[in-house]
Amino acid sequence: MSLSSQHVFRNRREAGQFLAEKLARYRHRKDTVVLALPRGGVPVGFEVARALGAPLDVFVVRKLGLPGRSELAMGAVAGARTRVLNDQVIEQYGIPAEIIEAASARARRDVERREEIYRAGRPAIDVRSKIAIVVDDGLATGSTMRAALVALRELGPARIVAAVPAGAERSCKELERHADEVVCASAPAPFYAVGAFYHEFPQVADSQVRELLSLADSEHKPARAPSG
Repeated sequence: MSLSSQHVFRNRREAGQFLAEKLARYRHRKDTVVLALPRGGVPVGFEVARALGAPLDVFVVRKLGLPGRSELAMGAVAGARTRVLNDQVIEQYGIPAEIIEAASARARRDVERREEIYRAGRPAIDVRSKIAIVVDDGLATGSTMRAALVALRELGPARIVAAVPAGAERSCKELERHADEVVCASAPAPFYAVGAFYHEFPQVADSQVRELLSLADSEHKPARAPSG
């Protein structure tokens, strides 16, 4: 796992450029794709993909927020089948199974809806036998990234690289069980919040995600799998 000292970024664009430097060995490889976790990971992933000369796509994962404390993840879902639960949080707050199941069902519906919105009819990038670099704007508990990596492994990539500009050291290390390589560009201890690593950390709109994906897609159409 690659770790470096604390770095505060001006915004997600700068963070993506900084992260791309840590991934320079994958530059201009035809077998490399970048998968960004929306929404905050997309501006970061866009800069990584641009610097590496790689195609960009989204990998939609939805966090399962704790009832009454949505910012605290009790797990996450990705795709139609994959769910990763944070057993420590669930046990600590005594979350019943029916609450978890209801939240999971809502999250899966949202995953399907968001994939349609973001891709606007474009097929997903084919990751089979590719190096898949999964990017987010930061890593706190790691449940969202873990769900993404577990789901992605089922699609048959040759190598999975989890990459974030900033992350909690413990969470970054835990990802080693699910990724072939983990790159946390900044991982100080103690870790407080992802937003603390950014001077500007606004919400990312769905329209911005679509615009960035469309721009990236126009440069890498051959990398996408045929529709149908």
